[in-house]
Amino acid sequence: MPAESPATQPAAANAAPRRFDFARDTFAFANELLWEYRLDAATGRMNFRRREPPPAYAHRCFVLARAARQFFFHARFDAGQPAPADDEYARLVRAVLRRNPRRPGEPAQRVVLPGFASLRTFSEAKPDLLKATCGGAWRSYVLRSHWRMVFPISRRHQAVTAGRLLAGIATGGAPVVHLVRFPQLTINHGIVLFDARETETAIEFAAYDPNRPEQPARIEFDQAPQTFQFPANHYWAGGRVDVIEIFRGWLY
Repeated sequence: MPAESPATQPAAANAAPRRFDFARDTFAFANELLWEYRLDAATGRMNFRRREPPPAYAHRCFVLARAARQFFFHARFDAGQPAPADDEYARLVRAVLRRNPRRPGEPAQRVVLPGFASLRTFSEAKPDLLKATCGGAWRSYVLRSHWRMVFPISRRHQAVTAGRLLAGIATGGAPVVHLVRFPQLTINHGIVLFDARETETAIEFAAYDPNRPEQPARIEFDQAPQTFQFPANHYWAGGRVDVIEIFRGWLY
């Protein structure tokens, strides 16, 4: 079983030149869901049925979470330059996605994307291009970090994780986390954390949820029981989740 200890790499080593900004560093389009969910108020359980017609862009929460971080770490948008043809945009996007998602590059080495001020405006104007270029659904399943969820996740592990996430955000990072309830399959999801507020009893994190790109999501770490709580939304009934930070080291 892997050791549950803080990362040996200093948090500052992963710092980005600026803070992740939800209004500029997120995709405007959503990772679509294969199922339609309905919360049963009497039981608190989520019922679901397959969407008809099936969605065209699904199973890509980890694809979008990783790509958002890669754009944050390795791209620079310049609205003052003329926009190139779509084939040149596709080449530039692929150049960004070949970069390391685990640490930011040097500012002078960033890939420049002309014609737009941010990833949000770029993805509003070019959703089909980005959907075709960011990668297939298989990338959400073939992640070297997925091994971790099959091992027990202790409350100490979650407390260490919460502290590491708080420190990473404080140094300008944008941690990507995997939300699970393994061996239950009620949630298996990736989001990006970008802000945090610590109180006497909890740490409240703000997040980019690829399933809900219209506004920031939130997730809370409750200090006393050392558990993360993810509020109810249109695909999750709400409650405890286990959190694993990913894209942070050679094991993850």
